[in-house]
Amino acid sequence: MTTKRDYYGVLGLGRNASSEDIKKAFRRLALQYHPDRNQEAGAEARFKEINEAYEVLSDPERRQTYDRFGTADLRQAAAGRPFDGFDSVGFGDIFDAFFSGNPRTRPGPIRGGDLHYRLRLTFGEAVFGCEKEVELARLDLCPRCHGSGGEPGTAPTVCPQCRGSGEVRRTQRSLFGQFVNVAACDRCGGAGQVLSQLCTHCKGAARVEQQRRLNVKVPAGVDSDSQIRLTGEGEAGLRGGPPGDLYIRLEVEPHPLFQREGDDIHLTFPITMVQATLGDELEVPTLNGAAKLKLEQGTQTGTVVRLRGKGVAHLQRGGQGDLYVHLKIATPTALNNQQKKLLQELAKSLGEGSLSSDDRKLLGKIRSALKK
Repeated sequence: MTTKRDYYGVLGLGRNASSEDIKKAFRRLALQYHPDRNQEAGAEARFKEINEAYEVLSDPERRQTYDRFGTADLRQAAAGRPFDGFDSVGFGDIFDAFFSGNPRTRPGPIRGGDLHYRLRLTFGEAVFGCEKEVELARLDLCPRCHGSGGEPGTAPTVCPQCRGSGEVRRTQRSLFGQFVNVAACDRCGGAGQVLSQLCTHCKGAARVEQQRRLNVKVPAGVDSDSQIRLTGEGEAGLRGGPPGDLYIRLEVEPHPLFQREGDDIHLTFPITMVQATLGDELEVPTLNGAAKLKLEQGTQTGTVVRLRGKGVAHLQRGGQGDLYVHLKIATPTALNNQQKKLLQELAKSLGEGSLSSDDRKLLGKIRSALKK
C-alpha cells in the first residue's frame, strides 16, 4: 500500500491552520505545480497530492475524520467515493473558484454629484460679511416620477437579458484553462429589473436639470479662494442616495486704497516735507471710518505706523488684524520763484546740520570715495 504524506505537510501548514490558511496555501501551490504551467518532472504527481490534501482539509467533516484517524483510507470511506485524481480538476476550475469573484450585489444608493460655484465679492462684503443670492442649475429628482425613472402607475419588469440576476457571465478558454468573467448586466445596470414604461418627463433618467436660487451667508473675514460648503445642496442622489454638496469659491475685488495681507491691511499715506519735519496730526481712513494719527517731528519716508485692531476680522475667532500706515514724503515738483528762494535760504541756514549723525557719516564716506 502506498504511504501518503501528511496532508498538512503537503500544504506546508500546521494542524491549527484556519480554513482561510488552507485555501491560500492550496491556491499558491496549485498555481505553482499545475502541469499546464509547470513542465518539470514530478509536477503532475505533486499537483495531485496537493489537490487530494485540499479536498480533505477544506471539508470540515473530512478534516475532523483525518485529524482523528490520520489516514487517507478513512477519508475515502467517509466520503463514500474514491479520489478521482488529477483529471477531475482543471486549471480553469481553480480560476473559477478563486478569481471569478463573489456574485455581484444589486446596485445600491448612489450619492449625488458635488457642484462648484464661483462667487465674486466686493472688498467690503468680504471684510464685513454679507448675504448673497446665487442662481445655479443642478440635477434634481424628476417631479413627475420622483426619481424612479418610470411612468407613474407602471411597475418595472424582470430584465430579459440577465433574467433578474443583475449579472452576466462570460466564459473564455485559454492556454491555462477556462476563465469566467462576471460583470453587471449592461441592460439593467445590475438592478435585475428594467422600466416597463419610461417617465414622459425625464425619459427614464430619474433626474432633470432645474434652476435653483439659494441664499448664501458669507462670514466676515473671508478672502479670495476661501470656500463655503453647503451640505446637501448639490445634485440629487439616485436610488435613495443622499444629495451631493455645493462648494462656493470666493473671489474678492481689490480695494482702491487698502492692500490686504491675511487679516492685516496696508495703506500708503503721502505727507509733505513740512509735515515730516515739524510733525502733525493726521486723519487716516480705516475700515471703520477715520482715525487720528500723530505724526512725530523728523518723520522719515518709509516710516510705518501700526494701528492695532483696525484690520480684518479673524475668521472663527474673535478680534481683528491691524492697519499698517506707510508714510511717504512727497517732494514738491512745481515751485514758483518765491518758494524756490525761500527753500534756498532755508538750505543755507540748515547746511548739513539737518542731517542725522548716521547720514553725515555716510556722506563723509561718499566724499572720500569720490576723491580717490
